[in-house]
This record gives sequence, C-alpha cells and structure tokens, in this order.
Amino acid sequence: MSIIEILFFALSAFAVVSAIMVLISKNPIHSVLWLILVFFAISGHYILLNAQFLAIVNIIVYAGAIMVLFLFVIMLMNVKNDNEPQKKLIIKFIGVLSGGSLLTLLVALVKQTTQLEGKQVMMKEGTIGLINPLGNALFTDYVMPFEISSVLFLSAMVGAVIIGKK
Repeated sequence: MSIIEILFFALSAFAVVSAIMVLISKNPIHSVLWLILVFFAISGHYILLNAQFLAIVNIIVYAGAIMVLFLFVIMLMNVKNDNEPQKKLIIKFIGVLSGGSLLTLLVALVKQTTQLEGKQVMMKEGTIGLINPLGNALFTDYVMPFEISSVLFLSAMVGAVIIGKK
C-alpha cells in the first residue's frame, strides 16, 4: 500500500467522521466547526489529485467565507434548544429507514466497484490542476474576460456599499 493510498483512506475516514459529527452535534456552532474540518479533508483530496488550485479555493471560499457567513447567521438567529419542537416517533423511524436504505445502496456500490481494483488510477504527472498554467492561461488567452469580470465585481462591490450606507 503506497503513501498516497494511506493518505486517501485517512482523509476519507476523517471526512466521514467529521460529516457524521456535523449531523449529531447538538450545538449548531460545533456543527459548523465540524463542517470546516470536512472542507479541509476535501481539500486534502484535491491535493492528492494534483489540483492545488481547487484545494486553495476550497479552503478560502468554503472553509473561510461561507463558514463565517454560517456562523454569523447562527449567531443572529439566536437558536435555543427550548424552542425546538420534539419529533414524532414515526418521523424518527422514517429517517432511520431512509438512512439504512442509503447505507445499503452505498455498500452495494462499493462491492460492485471492487471488480475494478486491479485497474487502480493513481495520481498522474501533469500540469492540469496546477496554478502556474492556470495563471498563464488567465493572463494571456483570457485577459480581456478576466478584466471585464473584475470590473463587474468592483462595480457590484461599490453598489453594495452605496446601498448599505442608506
């Protein structure tokens, strides 16, 4: 077993455990923090696939900006456990039944894919996911659309500030 496979399985286990903790955490802020760990594990998978740009964007956009937004929304909503209605037993049973069905489907899919184990796909050498070729393409072939989109983002930002001041 190579180091890449060990890292893949470790990151996968970490992502699954963190995702389960998102679901079973009672405190919504703890759920958001577990979700940030899921995003870091997914970024680790991107790095294993030689897509460093996607890994960095995932950390900056999702683990950074979106999670800060989630935390602000949770804090502004002031969620309390007393106000949460109790779920009926039938709803809990349906949830367990559908979760079990999903688990059965996933197990069947994993068993079906073990036939492809002899044809393992490993990280290939290449420059598809690297930042340098992407930057060269952005600033040579696509410089005009890139600059137009930056002006649009700037005007949207100025508009948001003007609307926010009123």
